[in-house]
Amino acid sequence: MKKLVISIFFSLLYISSASAEFGVNVGASGSAGVFTASAKEINPTSSATTGSGSEHGSAAWGSVFLEASLNDKFMVGIDYVPAALETDTTETAKTPLDTNPGATNTPGTTSKTNKIQVDFEHLTTLYAAVMITDNFYAKAGLTTVDVITNESLGTGSQYGNTELDGSLFGVGYHNALDNGTFFRFEGNYMNFDGAALTSSTNADRRISLRNLDGLSGKISVGKSF
Repeated sequence: MKKLVISIFFSLLYISSASAEFGVNVGASGSAGVFTASAKEINPTSSATTGSGSEHGSAAWGSVFLEASLNDKFMVGIDYVPAALETDTTETAKTPLDTNPGATNTPGTTSKTNKIQVDFEHLTTLYAAVMITDNFYAKAGLTTVDVITNESLGTGSQYGNTELDGSLFGVGYHNALDNGTFFRFEGNYMNFDGAALTSSTNADRRISLRNLDGLSGKISVGKSF
């Protein structure tokens, strides 16, 4: 997905270079947002029952961007987050009775500890924006991120990594100075598609991410050339 995003951007950059009003913008941004996610687990050792839950949390991140602008009215660009977004580590302890109702929990039986932590890496967005007025604009984009699962499960199982694709919609305020420097204030809604991960020790044990979405605010500073 990231290769496709980058290819589309540079294709647009090449096509738009024929315009006399072509420009390039570069800059950096700081963002913060609140996200919610819901997931479902299928556990065959518990009579094929399923469990589901949802969580919400906040995050902050920095990014850099490169844009091509046409007539100061239309922009296409790439925004890239160089640092990983790391979740907290979640830890649970389960006895055999927790994972298998038919098991015998004899005295002295030790519980198994499960730890899970997730990194979101290489968050990349390809977007297009149009100026509605001299200062206000609307934007839409395609987003992709690598999901790295760092788990330590008492069962010895592991879940692989995956990639999430999504979309972004936002509105913002753009203020340009005479020297080419500009400032932006922006609000965005992000929504990622679901994904499924399968246990390395049991193909019937699966975790499915059903949705991940959130709202974020963004402040940017850049330079036009």
